[in-house]
Amino acid sequence: VWHHKPAINEELLQSLPNLKVVASAGVGIDHLDLKLLSSYGVKVSNTPFIVSTDTADMGMALMLASSRRLVEGHEMAVSPDTEYFPVDWLGVEVSGATLGILGMGKIGYKVAERAKAFEMKILYHNRNQRKKEEESAVGAVYCKKIDDLLQQSDFVLLAVTLTPQTHKLIGKRELELMKPTATLINISRGLIVDQDALVEALHNKVIKAAALDVTYPEPLPRDHPLLKLKNVIITPHIGSATKKTRWVMMEEMTESIKAGLAGLPIPREVL
Repeated sequence: VWHHKPAINEELLQSLPNLKVVASAGVGIDHLDLKLLSSYGVKVSNTPFIVSTDTADMGMALMLASSRRLVEGHEMAVSPDTEYFPVDWLGVEVSGATLGILGMGKIGYKVAERAKAFEMKILYHNRNQRKKEEESAVGAVYCKKIDDLLQQSDFVLLAVTLTPQTHKLIGKRELELMKPTATLINISRGLIVDQDALVEALHNKVIKAAALDVTYPEPLPRDHPLLKLKNVIITPHIGSATKKTRWVMMEEMTESIKAGLAGLPIPREVL
């Protein structure tokens, strides 16, 4: 399954009585009804480990691109109308700033490792607090309440799994808790954010900017207001899109399919 296609629904399952395994690319499984699949005796696998490095790199890339206004800068530099570069055209500092990470799993922790090299102050919120030695290794401070993280962070990065509990985790109230100078970065799933509330917050300067590798839907309708805002960077869900990672993802999916067809334990089975 790539990009949620084909849709694994009851109609498809009824048409494929010999189906044994569904191998899904990436880490997210929010597009799969595990109970439905299990009721048909179908097993599920994903590729959760290989994507974390590239996705963490993407999170840092979005943070840097947004803070230093790289997209706007490129447009200015190549525009046929540009006659000079204004000296008051400024970005904001990443080094030494406070990064709040919502979701300190494999991807979130790798983001923290990278942010440490930028001498950032790292806050995080997670369902479970990391071990003290893990926190110390990246200099991360646990925030029991999301509100505390939102109020203190210059950059808020979302790396949580989409579940009913995290659906629209960031809405109007949460955005209003953020600093007016803060940037929201989303490398998880589009539905983690209330996009209508985000448009309003960006338009009214409740927060400074957003950098999104994920939206809902994907791609956005061409007339969507997010596409018209200068303080937004949107990329086409390419967190894991490098040649090496996609190749390994295919190898892992093939391995799981072969095991499932042979009746062997499935590597990376989703239970």
